[in-house]
Amino acid sequence: QGDALWSALARLPRGSGVILRHYSLPPHERHRLYLRVRRITRARRLMLLLSRCPRGWRADGVYGPHGVAVPVHTIPEIRRAERSGAAFVLLSPLFPTRTHPGDRTLGRVRFAALAYATPLPVIALGGVKAHHRRSLRQIGAHGWAGIDAFGD
Repeated sequence: QGDALWSALARLPRGSGVILRHYSLPPHERHRLYLRVRRITRARRLMLLLSRCPRGWRADGVYGPHGVAVPVHTIPEIRRAERSGAAFVLLSPLFPTRTHPGDRTLGRVRFAALAYATPLPVIALGGVKAHHRRSLRQIGAHGWAGIDAFGD
């Protein structure tokens, strides 16, 4: 994300959330980033979820297979998320993405079939652009998430 992260955090509406992954950073840099993001999310009343949450770090929840938010791509993964007590799932990839070039996407029809197969709220992830956002509810998405979604 680089400096685009700070602009994105400033533009998120209240009630939005941030998933902090960044496990490729050295531990001290990741902790410094976490502290800065946490300060912003608290001040703006945004939800903060952590992936691979180190002991002692405070967040609103965990992102991952046994977290409050679970990434899913298939029906078996959705069923595991339901059994694990997830509050919502992030279903991906809806569209082609810069971060996973060439990966097979779900597309609208398959995404809708998966989204309507669960009672959990489904967040669309993967290639979501501004012009897609208005039609996401039609395919079962309760919201959307993105890495590059704020630049368009």
